[in-house]
Amino acid sequence: MRKVISLGAVTWVWLALAGRAAAQAPAPAQERGPRAPEAKTDEKCDAAATKEESSATDHSIRIGGQTISYKATASTTLLKNDKGEPAGLLYSVAYTKSDVKDLSARPVSFLYNGGPGSATMWLHMGAFGPRRVYTVNGAFTPPAPYKLVDNAETLLDKTDLVFIDAMGTGYSHAVCKAQEKDFFGIDEDIEAFAQFIVTYLSRNDRWNSPKFLIGESYGTFRSAALGNYLQSRDSVHLNGIVLISSVLDLSSLTFTPGDDRPYIFYLPSYAAVAWYHKVLKDRPADVVPFIEEARKYAEGDYATALYKGSALSSADKTAVAKRVSYFTGLSEEYLMKADLRVNLSQFRAELQRKEGLTTGRIDARFTGYTYDLLEENAQGDPEGPAVGGAFTALIHSYNHDELKFGKDKAYHNSANAFGSWNWVRREQHRFGFPAAPNVDQDLAQAMITNPKLLVQVENGYYDLATPFFATEHTMEHLGLPEALQKNIKLDYYNAGHMMYLQDQDRVSLHNQIASFIDRATQP
Repeated sequence: MRKVISLGAVTWVWLALAGRAAAQAPAPAQERGPRAPEAKTDEKCDAAATKEESSATDHSIRIGGQTISYKATASTTLLKNDKGEPAGLLYSVAYTKSDVKDLSARPVSFLYNGGPGSATMWLHMGAFGPRRVYTVNGAFTPPAPYKLVDNAETLLDKTDLVFIDAMGTGYSHAVCKAQEKDFFGIDEDIEAFAQFIVTYLSRNDRWNSPKFLIGESYGTFRSAALGNYLQSRDSVHLNGIVLISSVLDLSSLTFTPGDDRPYIFYLPSYAAVAWYHKVLKDRPADVVPFIEEARKYAEGDYATALYKGSALSSADKTAVAKRVSYFTGLSEEYLMKADLRVNLSQFRAELQRKEGLTTGRIDARFTGYTYDLLEENAQGDPEGPAVGGAFTALIHSYNHDELKFGKDKAYHNSANAFGSWNWVRREQHRFGFPAAPNVDQDLAQAMITNPKLLVQVENGYYDLATPFFATEHTMEHLGLPEALQKNIKLDYYNAGHMMYLQDQDRVSLHNQIASFIDRATQP
């Protein structure tokens, strides 16, 4: 498999280097001869550049024996900077149930994907929107023609839905003097989404509606900070936050030299993936008890061994290698060479090397051919190409043909924001040293501010982008009072990062979130 760029829901790149292009001096004007038309400068910000666009269409869908009529509104919303100057147009698609007389009884949910810098076409067209991209379960979806089908698992039966594309993705773009990179940062991104949500609530008379945030991957990172920001800065109190394939502490995913925690956090996921691909010598019949066995070993003997470092005896190291081999299917010889520490990229390259395959990251059920079998690290993520073509083609067709928007525009799957992303929080000071990006305390503060706020966390066993054991550790270490800790619920799926790509798990995901919305809107 040649190196590919993943089109999956998220691609984590932390500590990326941001480059700066040198400004090129303008050529001197000619004294004689014809003059070219005057170029439009950043200082000229006319009405056309900041004009909001909107297209509203009426539809219906049959869900669970009932027909739901709804309005789809595709539109751009103008954002302004702190000086009140136009800065960007944010694209969104809102689905609102028709003929609702009392908006205070109808929840509204704001949904987005991650990246950072990913468009929200994945949750929109794969999980919760009324129309869905058909893909082959766990395998490569053949090229066009693709199929767009009604989505029986849309959340429209429980809530109105507003899908938001982050700046630089979809049809969202900077205007006037602003640049898209001005929005590329933890705080910058939060402020843009908060401004959009507050504007939407005002324009659509939804201040008294139950409110939810539903984010995936970096979208969960965003939700934790955004929920706290909305409540503390704008007095927008939320009923619930849904975290799909979450990470709130990026250090839990970063294999930094000297930090053994990620190896511990990933071991249960390695075990689940090894079980799925049938590479274990003594493969148990059921994956769930096997995962629980791996959890206990990871936080017990494996953690103890890694923390000993060079003080671990040769005999103990050999015993640990044998046990880790039992869970992962990797050879004891390989594990000894790796000093018992196999990072994610190495695991994905090694697990199915004998078959000439690379294991997926976003969804480890997917595999792809390995181009260079001598490579130590994975050379791409087969999940992205497996579904990316279908989503890209159909988001364009759907926007143009059914939503009547963007016919002459380019829809951007990604903002390519990684190298420019600002990971430093404005109010994050830890003893004067930079810390790994972390928003767990934002979530904790949001729950303390609003003790009725419920949080639901959705986890895929075969997700190697955001391992469930790391998420469990984060949720158990928020430092919340016992009464508030009970407001957090975790669910699990036999699927990857985008569990909705599997039919059975998409149904379960809908049912879990629908029940969550019911609980979060109880008096």
